Amino acid sequence: MPENEAEQKAAAEQAAQPQFALQRIYVKDISFESPNAPDVFQAAWKPQINMDLNTASNKVSDTQFEVTISLSITAKVDEKVAFIVEVQQAGIFHISGIEGPQLAQTLGAFCPNVLFPYAREAVDSMVNKGSFPSLMLAPVNFDAIYAEAMKRKQEEAQKAEGAATH
Repeated sequence: MPENEAEQKAAAEQAAQPQFALQRIYVKDISFESPNAPDVFQAAWKPQINMDLNTASNKVSDTQFEVTISLSITAKVDEKVAFIVEVQQAGIFHISGIEGPQLAQTLGAFCPNVLFPYAREAVDSMVNKGSFPSLMLAPVNFDAIYAEAMKRKQEEAQKAEGAATH
């Protein structure tokens, strides 16, 4: 009987250990538009690049989470849109034994850091297929973005708390 108790205790301790595993990476949505082709190919290629970036996560099961990075890149040449690329790069992550603020940071910063190189490659591939020069997006510091979002959320909560007391 003591061996069985020891095995149960060991299994319980292992289950309590934080676990993280990438289960799947996939493109959830992708689009490419070049509304001013072929005229845009005649202009000198000095694009103005604008990038919008968002992340989202949702719980799939008790230990599975889907994290999605949404990128929208617009390139303009002489105020004309050369191309628009939109990519939603997603992943399913097994996460257990991580809760509260650590889970929020894992979903909001760590997982997007894992996914971003795949989104970057998808963008570059689509741009090349549109016959434009390669577009290698600069790395993104999701830890800093997450920290800034948490700071903003905390400031908004303090403002709301202050307004509620007056």
